[in-house]
Amino acid sequence: MERHFDYLIVGTGLYGSVFSHEMVKHGKKCLAIDRRKHIAGNIYTREVRGIQVHEYGAHIFHTSDRRIWDYVNELAEFNQYVNSPMAVYKDEIYNLPFNMNTFSRLWGVKTPRQAMDKIRAQIEELHIDEPRNLEEQALSLAGRDVYEKLIKGYTEKQWGRSCSELPAFIIKRLPLRFTYDNNYFNDRFQGIPIGGYTQMIKRLLDGVEIMLNVDFKEFGREQEIRKEQNHDFISWDKVLYTGMIDEYFDCRLGALEYRSLRFEQEDMPGCDNFQGNAVINYTEREIPYTRIIEHKHFEFGKGEGTIITREYPAEWKSGDEPYYPVNDERNNDLFGRYRVLADGEKNVIFGGRLGSYRYYDMDKVIAASLAAAEEELS
Repeated sequence: MERHFDYLIVGTGLYGSVFSHEMVKHGKKCLAIDRRKHIAGNIYTREVRGIQVHEYGAHIFHTSDRRIWDYVNELAEFNQYVNSPMAVYKDEIYNLPFNMNTFSRLWGVKTPRQAMDKIRAQIEELHIDEPRNLEEQALSLAGRDVYEKLIKGYTEKQWGRSCSELPAFIIKRLPLRFTYDNNYFNDRFQGIPIGGYTQMIKRLLDGVEIMLNVDFKEFGREQEIRKEQNHDFISWDKVLYTGMIDEYFDCRLGALEYRSLRFEQEDMPGCDNFQGNAVINYTEREIPYTRIIEHKHFEFGKGEGTIITREYPAEWKSGDEPYYPVNDERNNDLFGRYRVLADGEKNVIFGGRLGSYRYYDMDKVIAASLAAAEEELS
């Protein structure tokens, strides 16, 4: 017996779930598979003693697009969380993003003019006309103090190499804000779904059949074998693929590069408040993790005890989760060649962070998925 679907959705993250949702609304039949044991991809949250734990790092939804904000608010009720991370350098603590609170802590200045003069003086002392690497680019934008205390160590941990070895384009600009405002984002709308992201993805996947712990390639081969042997099998008209684009093509042109992350979670049932903030960055190179997340503060201290996660950047290797594409010249050129192959794939749509080899904020993921769905339905 054949079970037939209009779309096979590979990946139940935000991109695949939004696309599925739109297809189901228009009467299409979708099967979603995921190689993980849970839905929701990297925005997966699980509840522990009333605390919504962000299993794959902090995810704060923010957008200036009213259409996208209205879309997600139909799926979940959002709280009023404002992202205001802190940074620790040795025994000093600073506000992020770089603002008047940061500059006041650094130099004892009180006014924007004083802060601007201090930064300008440091930049002029360096005489950097054409930055040759990330270090020179950051120094030419923010001066020595901000760079050495708040950028250098954190960036080197994130990328696994010296700032002097990284290309300048990674930091095209630095947000220096001369106001006493600790809101990290400038977007009009911001928050986190009350009860976590997983329940939001469940709503998106309502009406979609889901199979977990399933590898796309193995699943496809299995269905072909079952069909040849006259066993029950599953078929589909089109594939929405949100995995690694080079993996889809068995890396025939070479492997794209990624950066990965390792998470070290610690449950503290006897502690109500570990660090007093949801996200604190550690900017010294000598401290191996880049930040500590205390999950309960995403929902204003709700829950019993506390749970923290230390986040360690890591070199990516086959079998690891690829979090960040390395969008340098070599990798972008290689992706372009894979994109040509993808354009030639009949009945396969590539999308999402891995399918398009680019880092997306969540609102941009939704917008791109909606655009793909609209094009498919047109």
